[in-house]
Amino acid sequence: MHIIMFTHETDVATALPSACFLDSHVECLTPTPSSYAAIDRADVVMVDARGDLMRARALCQLLSGPMDCGPILVVLEEGGAAVVQPDWGAADFVMSGASPAELAARLRLLRTRTTVLEPVNDDRIEVGELVIDTTAYTARIRGTLIDLTYKEFELLKYLALNPGRVLTRDALLDEVWGENYIGGSRTVDVHIRRLRAKLGTEHDYLIGTVRNVGYRLEAPTEP
Repeated sequence: MHIIMFTHETDVATALPSACFLDSHVECLTPTPSSYAAIDRADVVMVDARGDLMRARALCQLLSGPMDCGPILVVLEEGGAAVVQPDWGAADFVMSGASPAELAARLRLLRTRTTVLEPVNDDRIEVGELVIDTTAYTARIRGTLIDLTYKEFELLKYLALNPGRVLTRDALLDEVWGENYIGGSRTVDVHIRRLRAKLGTEHDYLIGTVRNVGYRLEAPTEP
């Protein structure tokens, strides 16, 4: 597993001592734009939030939103957990004083939450019980056909192609409606509400909201 930590520390032991006992090496990088490209080679990204929670929040939102980032694990000091909210875009958090066993367990769980995208063939997308046929323009959940308009289908398909990734409203507008679309982001909100209604109360949780950022298809955790 390749792990990157965005921190001002040069030694991971200073920020998270238990990381020294992992089987995987943790690469420490400064949280500056010149380092962000490194997320492409990371299985898990850690963000050191001990010093400045607000800057850490902004970085998490950047990495999980506009950038295509793997699961984010936030490193906190005591009391910091009260501040972390879903709008951070982080997958989990760990206290800086966590034991090696706890840290290893959290990393294992993160691996099971990553992309559940299973392309059976080029025309089929599966995320948990949701199955999308891109040729027939149909979507089914537990085998039941979902009655979707063209835009609803395109929106659901794009979310399903990026399971677990937070997509901003602007990104969804560009991808589904096109860059020349003159409508506002409320169009996305309306279509999301319709999608959730058509998924039904049992499955509407699949489309999660990250406040002030956008939406993501919640990739279900493997049993």
